[in-house]
Amino acid sequence: MKHEPPSTSEFSVVMVDRQRKHAVRKDDIRRLLGRAARSLKVRGELALVFAGDGLLRRLNREYRFKDKPTDVLSFEGPDRDEGLGDVVISVETARTNAQRFGRSLDRELEILALHGFLHVLGYDHETDDGEMEALEKRLRRSLLNPASAEVSA
Repeated sequence: MKHEPPSTSEFSVVMVDRQRKHAVRKDDIRRLLGRAARSLKVRGELALVFAGDGLLRRLNREYRFKDKPTDVLSFEGPDRDEGLGDVVISVETARTNAQRFGRSLDRELEILALHGFLHVLGYDHETDDGEMEALEKRLRRSLLNPASAEVSA
């Protein structure tokens, strides 16, 4: 089910940082998600949590029955009045992904935040015949600054 905009007139992101291994560039991610929300005409509040593998493993086991950490999990909100939903990102797994894909950790966190945001809106790349993947590629091309993609130490 795709997201229908709630009655509120703005989009906002509430961020919680439960890890200490990386100084997350929260303002950059907030701007990126704001631009994505405007592009998709989405309003409401998104909760975004940065954590470690321990929390992601526990959530993945509890909600997806997979006993391993993952990079990002998304939980749609119960209704529009209570927010769009929650996105939880493992900074540890994001670091591994970033190294594997040859991009900076900051860029990987942006990509995961955008990916999780689309899931919260009801998109599902596992069942939608490529709709989410195409939308995500389009948004990445239009919203991510190529200059910030280099690998950081």
